[in-house]
Amino acid sequence: MKMMSRFEPWTVLQRVFGAWAVVALLAACGSSQVETFQPARLIVFGDEASAFEAGVSSNRRKYAVNGFASDGVTHDCRALPIWTQILADGYGFGFDECPVGTAVVQKAVSRAAAGAKVADLATQINNQLAAGGIGASDLVTVLIGTNDVKDLYAQLGQPGAPDRAALLQEARSRGVTLGQRVNEIIGRGARVVLSTVPQLGRAPYGATRDASLLNDLTNQLNDGLRVTMINDGHKVALVFGDELVQIAGSTPSSLGLVNASSAACTATATLPTCTTSTLDGAANASTWLWADDTWLAHGGHRELGSRALTRVRASPF
Repeated sequence: MKMMSRFEPWTVLQRVFGAWAVVALLAACGSSQVETFQPARLIVFGDEASAFEAGVSSNRRKYAVNGFASDGVTHDCRALPIWTQILADGYGFGFDECPVGTAVVQKAVSRAAAGAKVADLATQINNQLAAGGIGASDLVTVLIGTNDVKDLYAQLGQPGAPDRAALLQEARSRGVTLGQRVNEIIGRGARVVLSTVPQLGRAPYGATRDASLLNDLTNQLNDGLRVTMINDGHKVALVFGDELVQIAGSTPSSLGLVNASSAACTATATLPTCTTSTLDGAANASTWLWADDTWLAHGGHRELGSRALTRVRASPF
């Protein structure tokens, strides 16, 4: 009869406990669940793309095409929502500027302001810190930079102004600053929905200007942002606003759009005064990408908002 080696009992124990460990691990994996992030608040930073008109009214206009209530006369801020409203609605939140339901659900806070540039983001953040802080239970949106691109473009050719190369470098520098501000928000524990800046050269604004330079300025700002921001899917859901307008420009029908090159609002209906009653010809707020020469109509906001909501829900927050 074969004699058992003095090493074999230990080998048997290893196999027994090893098998048990594998079974236990598989059982644990099978029973584990990934928890979906449920924010306590939505905090919005940015420019006209995310802002309500300043004022005391709780039914404020947006810098897009504004709609009416069912009577066709009364302005309704909930009609034709902008992208941050679509994201907020995904969690049942409303804004004080545009309430939904009861006061209990007005858990979306807007710090975005018309005319804001990257340099103004620090003030928006500080105002939020002073008023209610930023923490781990917050979902924060950031979309800003279009006014920076317009500002830099306007400098070209002015006496004593930087040349083209210097302007592009400045755009990248502002993108780096934007990335630093985003990292500050992340450092406070919040999850961030960050949209890149749509290419301004593809907007109607670029039709009568140097579209190539406008796009280059936008791209440089976005590149500065991307190389600086914390690239961690557990903390940031990145939405590509620049890619959105590229797709819309080449195949608008793929996004449910009819027009991606013209402004829906008449030239005299400047934002935020534009409504569905002041559209140009056959324009439609839901199937036009642009409201005016710079800012998105509901058709663009719908796509940006739905992409943001999808990205957040798919992110391992």
